[in-house]
Amino acid sequence: MKEQILSVGIDIGTTTTQLVFSQLTLENTASLISVPRIEIVGKEVVFRSDIHFTPLRSQQEIDEQKIRELIERDYRSAGMTPDKVQTGAVIITGEAARKQNAESVLKALSGLAGEFVVATAGPTLEGIIAGKGAGASQESKKRGATIVNLDIGGGTTNIAVFRNGEVIDTACLDIGGRLIQFQNSGKEVSYIADKIRSLARTLNVSVTENHSLNQLAIETIARRMAGILEEVLGLTPVSPQLASMLTDHDLKRDYQIDYVSFSGGVADCIQHTNNDEDFRYGDIGGVLGRAIADSKIPQQLKVLQAVETIRATVVGAGSHTTGVSGSTISVSAGVLPMQNIPVLKLSTEDEALPLSQWGEAILRKVQWFNLEGEKQNLALAFSGPENLGFSGVKTLAQEIVKGMQGVLCKTCPLVVIIEKDLGKVLGQTLRNQLEFKKDVICIDTIQVENGDYIDIGRELVDGNVVPVIVKTLVFDY
Repeated sequence: MKEQILSVGIDIGTTTTQLVFSQLTLENTASLISVPRIEIVGKEVVFRSDIHFTPLRSQQEIDEQKIRELIERDYRSAGMTPDKVQTGAVIITGEAARKQNAESVLKALSGLAGEFVVATAGPTLEGIIAGKGAGASQESKKRGATIVNLDIGGGTTNIAVFRNGEVIDTACLDIGGRLIQFQNSGKEVSYIADKIRSLARTLNVSVTENHSLNQLAIETIARRMAGILEEVLGLTPVSPQLASMLTDHDLKRDYQIDYVSFSGGVADCIQHTNNDEDFRYGDIGGVLGRAIADSKIPQQLKVLQAVETIRATVVGAGSHTTGVSGSTISVSAGVLPMQNIPVLKLSTEDEALPLSQWGEAILRKVQWFNLEGEKQNLALAFSGPENLGFSGVKTLAQEIVKGMQGVLCKTCPLVVIIEKDLGKVLGQTLRNQLEFKKDVICIDTIQVENGDYIDIGRELVDGNVVPVIVKTLVFDY
């Protein structure tokens, strides 16, 4: 069996909005006597839109009507119509995800394809997606190395650290190329973010809208922004300003970094440092790029060229891998089918912890997701401990309930996906822990990764198995 499907990816970021069409080739890679395993065997980007500035009604609101018009125009330019698209992803990222009407923007676009994965990516998840798009995840696995990717966009710098292909750490800072904007084709400030205004004060630089900044002041601010990136990577001592620039948590910095890569719009400014083009986008991005290029980051760390920079996220158009669960599952009656459940997967380091610490590890990672609305849910995934006895299963269930408490308050079922064959006993134990007051879906022998979304169909073969569609963001091609 071989089939080709059309996939679309749409990324609405702080600064830019863009679209990519990809043609995916699917094939059954299993033998004739095995359960079918549909995998992507070919990926080809067939259309890349222009990179548009994200239209805003104000600093607080995105113009959803103009964004829809942009995307519809790109469809026409590509010669595509929504009925030709089988799958795809709309992702809203960075500062754009904090806008007041971000959710309505997603709703305005979700009808442009058949089965969209529609998500507001929190800063940690965005960092992971961008790191995969930049190739950091794949390269860390190939090289057996620890690679940190800095995705420097218009409003934020999303950091993801990969070791042997897995995410081991993340952070996000309010550092980006559009946090100071200029008008009248010069250095007259039209906008400055509050955090950058405060940072400038620590440098004895005053920044006011509708007043000009001189070149020295602009470069001083940009160098300090680059210096804070040095701090978060452990290259220079930490200052009080680092904590104020973090959007959430800091990097742990308890590991050695082998390589660094850069993605996002500012990454192109790092690679092509030209003073004459510092202000061509009417912001501080060009100067920030030069400051990073001159910083200790490329001097003290080996730099890997990212396979994608400004398009690192959008190349992640949705794709399907269809499979069937194991035959030892536990599913509450009447809860299936379910669609577009984001996956939260524990890392190898997480699973190496004593079972009694799993709850805290899960709880930390639940914060990766913006769990907004009663219908939002996520699926907890892990490989599973070896040789787990009954007491171990009971402890594991207790820790899952503890870690997933932010999800348990919602009306959706608790969804757990395990690679090892223990879905039925764990599912039954989870239901018992929850005093049978919450639906549980616990399926096994399914492999998923962070950044995946899953669909789970209705039970088959007298309820022994369920069909599962894993929607993986396509990062390399």
